[in-house]
Amino acid sequence: MDTPRASWRNTTHDWAGSVDLDHLEHIRQNSAAFAPDGILHLTLEIVAYVADEAESGHGGRCQIALYPDGSVAVTDNGRGTDTRLDELGNILKKPVMATEDLRFFDNPDAPPLPDTHIRRGMSVVAALSTWLIHTNRRLNGSWTQRYEHGVPTTDLQPIADDLTTGTTVHFLPDEPLRTISSTTFDDLAWLTQSWQHLSIEIDDRRGM
Repeated sequence: MDTPRASWRNTTHDWAGSVDLDHLEHIRQNSAAFAPDGILHLTLEIVAYVADEAESGHGGRCQIALYPDGSVAVTDNGRGTDTRLDELGNILKKPVMATEDLRFFDNPDAPPLPDTHIRRGMSVVAALSTWLIHTNRRLNGSWTQRYEHGVPTTDLQPIADDLTTGTTVHFLPDEPLRTISSTTFDDLAWLTQSWQHLSIEIDDRRGM
């Protein structure tokens, strides 16, 4: 796609902007409301996007890896996050990390996640993470990008294609949200089983 960016149709996020600093700060100032179960809720916010992709007939496999440093990585085999060329030849990724999800964030009727708390979107995870690395593989190329509290600290960095598609979101929640008790293997296994279209593997590496 090389049509003008302003003409692109917005579905889940607004292509017109890449970072909404006020939105990210609002989340950070209200972390208890947006991440009531800490890491557990943030992980479910990501898996919900994987479930969306699976329900639409793409992918269907998801791995959740829990690391000793308190970070979490969610990997799927979907199509990857929408990435396009604008009319100037610039590569642009849909701003899922740094802007609000138009369907959920300010919607009082947004659906609950399996933990019963309201779904708000991926930007909640990014805003409340010391760092987040989004690796994105699509048929039109593969890239990775690093964020700190939702703000990109690198451009899209090309990586070698491996003939697969999908995403990995690896994030380290802010220290107050990193408690082992809030993210147990059993809790994740029980809550994620409600997504019928997903085959989920949980790899708990925290005891290694």
